[in-house]
Amino acid sequence: MRIRALNRFEGKVALVTGGSNGIGAAIVARLAGEGANVLIADLTPPATTSDAIRYIATNVAKVVEVEAAVAAAMGHWGRLDMLFNNAGIGAFGGTPDTDEETWDQVFAVNIRAIFLFCRAAIPVMRDGGGGAIVNIASISGLAGDYGMGPYNASKGAVVNYTRSLALECAAHGIRVNALCPGLVETALSSPGLVRPDDKAQWQERIPMGRPAQPEEMAAVAAFLASDDASYMTGSIVAADGGTTAHTGQPNIIARRKLREAAG
Repeated sequence: MRIRALNRFEGKVALVTGGSNGIGAAIVARLAGEGANVLIADLTPPATTSDAIRYIATNVAKVVEVEAAVAAAMGHWGRLDMLFNNAGIGAFGGTPDTDEETWDQVFAVNIRAIFLFCRAAIPVMRDGGGGAIVNIASISGLAGDYGMGPYNASKGAVVNYTRSLALECAAHGIRVNALCPGLVETALSSPGLVRPDDKAQWQERIPMGRPAQPEEMAAVAAFLASDDASYMTGSIVAADGGTTAHTGQPNIIARRKLREAAG
C-alpha cells in the first residue's frame, strides 16, 4: 500500500492497545510515520521500539495495568491526545458449546478494556483540551455471523458504546468514533484462511474480491483521529471492501455467466 507523506500528528501522543501485531502494529507505524509519539499497551512486546515508539506490558482487562499504561504515556510525554482501543480476541462455537469462561474472556478484552481505558484517558484528554478516541469494532458488530456469538455480542457493544461515549465527550472536545473492519489478513483471521477453498468463500462475499491489509485499516483509523475528521464523532465507519453493502443474496449474474461459459 502506498502511503502519502503526511505530518498530521507532529507533537501528538497516542496510546494503542494491542499495538504489537496486526492492525494495531500498522496503526502504530502510521502514527509514528506522521510524527506522533506512541505508547503500545499489549501483553506481547513489539518487534521494535524507539524514542517515538515505547511499550508497556499490559493486560487490557486489568484496572491497575490500564491505569499504569495511561500514566506511562503521561510520564513519557506529558500529554495524551489519541487513544486507539484496538485489542481484541475472538471465539468460535455455538451457544450450547460456549462456556462462561470463554464468553467472559471475550467481553473482558473486547469491551471491558475499552471502558477501562476510556475511563482512565478521558479526564487526561479533557484536562489537555480535547482529543480523539478510535474504537476498533468490526462488521461483526453490525450483523451476525455463524458460530461467533461472543464476538458478535462484544463488537455490537463496542459500536453502541462508541455512540454513547461520543455524546458524553463532545462537550469536552473529545471525538469518539469506531472503525469496523471486514476481513483483514492478520494472525487473528489466519485460522479461517488456511485452506484455499476457505479463502475463496470469504473473497466471494467481498465485492472488491480480496481481504484488506492492516495498513489499509490503519489509514482509516488515522484519518478518524486526525483533524481531517474534525466534525466526525459517534460515527461507525465500515471499511470492508463492500461486504456490508450486500444483502446476502447470491450473485445471480455471476452464476449465470458461469453456467453460460460451461455451455
